[in-house]
Amino acid sequence: MASAVQKITLSSSRDIPLNKLILSQSNVRRVKAGVSIEDLAADIARRGCLLQSLNVRPVLDEEGVETGMFEVPAGGRRFQALQLLVKQKRLTKTAPVPCVVRDPSTKILAEDDSLAENVQRVPLHPLDQFRAFQTLRDKGLCDEDIAAAYFVGVNVVKQRLRIAAVSEKLLDIYAEDGMSLEQLMAFTVTTDHARQLQVWDALQRSYSQEPYQIRRMLTEKTVRASDRRVLFVGIGAYENAGGVVMRDLFQQDDGGWLENIGLLETCT
Repeated sequence: MASAVQKITLSSSRDIPLNKLILSQSNVRRVKAGVSIEDLAADIARRGCLLQSLNVRPVLDEEGVETGMFEVPAGGRRFQALQLLVKQKRLTKTAPVPCVVRDPSTKILAEDDSLAENVQRVPLHPLDQFRAFQTLRDKGLCDEDIAAAYFVGVNVVKQRLRIAAVSEKLLDIYAEDGMSLEQLMAFTVTTDHARQLQVWDALQRSYSQEPYQIRRMLTEKTVRASDRRVLFVGIGAYENAGGVVMRDLFQQDDGGWLENIGLLETCT
């Protein structure tokens, strides 16, 4: 005989005035980490909304009667960001805040909810981040705007967008955990997809598949920017003649590699 399926009831959600909320002592986050409260407040103001509701519980008096106040065990940073906006006079203290309201009789501890919200959060995959940044750029945002909006350095945005130089076939392999992020980054030194695939195929027959080996194979027919011939001609003259300079945005490359040796020699 099949066992009965236990049905669940989701906690209700509603708007609660900000001044009816207090930070719970059950919130497990104690150490400051990640995006600052100031940056989070600025982002909430920019968006004009909370992307995620607060998880709250009614505050009970000694007799177990609801007082009309609610504690926030999960979502404390968002709550503090809202409080900061009130101090900055950018938000009223009675502003309605979207909240998921826990039944006070629940057997789930407030600390459990707080821990689950933080532990169960999954960071965005680098490939998803790249595609999101690429979409934002395609819609008109510059690298500096993307960096400011998502609290990362401009160099991080440029590095993620550089992944666009990699063959879709290799991106698919990376997405399926067929290569590491460090290996993928090594392939960005060239935009030649055919050469990238040749190198990847060759690596499958090699005992060494380290990122440095990928870079070495991709640049083996190039000239270092530090080469005396390049220093004599000048990279500017080489580029003005139509030459391509391969750059590595993920590690020090000493100015990169010049792809067209024949063109370089005609410039001397």
